[in-house]
Amino acid sequence: MDWLDPACRLVQDGQAHGQADLIGCARDLRARWGAVGPVAAVAATPLAVATALIAARMSNVPLFLLRGADVPPGVDALVHADGTVTRLNNGAGASAPGFSLVLETSGTTGAPKRLRHDFGRLMARIQPGRGQGCTWLATFDPGGYAGLQVLLTVLRGGGTLVDGAAHDVPAQAERAARHAVTHISATPSFWRAFLLTGKKPPLKALTLGGEAVDQALLDRLAAAFPDATLRHIYASTEAGALFAVSDGRAGFPAAWLETGVEGTDLAIRDGVLHVRGPRLAVALADERLLTDADGWYATGDRVEVVGDRVLFRGREDGVVNVGGVKVVPDAVEALIQAVPGIADAAVRVQASPITGHLLTAQLVATPGQDPAVLRPLVVAALAGLSPAARPRRLEFVTELELSPSGKKKRVQA
Repeated sequence: MDWLDPACRLVQDGQAHGQADLIGCARDLRARWGAVGPVAAVAATPLAVATALIAARMSNVPLFLLRGADVPPGVDALVHADGTVTRLNNGAGASAPGFSLVLETSGTTGAPKRLRHDFGRLMARIQPGRGQGCTWLATFDPGGYAGLQVLLTVLRGGGTLVDGAAHDVPAQAERAARHAVTHISATPSFWRAFLLTGKKPPLKALTLGGEAVDQALLDRLAAAFPDATLRHIYASTEAGALFAVSDGRAGFPAAWLETGVEGTDLAIRDGVLHVRGPRLAVALADERLLTDADGWYATGDRVEVVGDRVLFRGREDGVVNVGGVKVVPDAVEALIQAVPGIADAAVRVQASPITGHLLTAQLVATPGQDPAVLRPLVVAALAGLSPAARPRRLEFVTELELSPSGKKKRVQA
């Protein structure tokens, strides 16, 4: 276990777990599962993920991290959320291909996919010992790519990771202040809600990822935490961590389409960002390759070149049909968020027996703003859209509901 930093520490339910504790828990888990083949574990907490990861590494078997999908076929043992183990003994152990990590996508815009990642690639960018003295706040789903990267940063680089429910942002902000958190990596939706709490932990580094970042949010964060470094990372379960943008501007430099960045090639095809690089997932869990014959992967992110910048315009699979009109909810949401006095907004898709789908919107006003005054301003901001793209209902709420991965919940039944 030489990849575990001696100074790594996970704090869960007020109890700290150091390197020796983690190794001890992993050895106990390994003894209980008795597996010689692939293992699946419910990724309930960073501690649960760390324990299962270390144990699978010791056993040199593949580890499936579950975020809600069914247990995959062919696993020898299942580690439940409470730490109990069910031995399945499906006889797959003889063909186990050695240790690897299989992650599920969040399923935000479709059915979750499973992707196999090489552990060495996941660890390659983490410098041992660099994180000592840093205190991180866990905001992402620990079984997702972003949450796993934060966990590995602490396990290999040292430092402390404080766990908490990501969707309860006020409680997270209180926890960050209480533990004097220095580093937070979170979605833009999380950060908008965090700013509303008014908490000011001694942050040294702020990272955004998981959703498109707008310029207004970057400016607000820079003003709220002027002494902290600010960057947004482009990453996904499929693509891995591809690049980071640290110049304080939304999107990324258009020059990178020609030069590439951090070993990754970028291209735009039919309005969709394509990437090619060394950190892509090895394959889907069934070993089907993700890329085309030339190594390019279609991310599904719609982008547009505006001046010297490439800006994100929503997900390709997020486009919905409203009465025969194709609508991009992200674009509608961006217009609402640009209205002065609106702190955040979520445009949601609702099934309709008449039009197929329709849009609704939940809005959060900045403190001191009157929703009755803001409503006509929002209506005016949306007046230039086609009727199909205008939300049928504008509802002001005190906070937006976030998914376990820290993203906005956009689909309604």
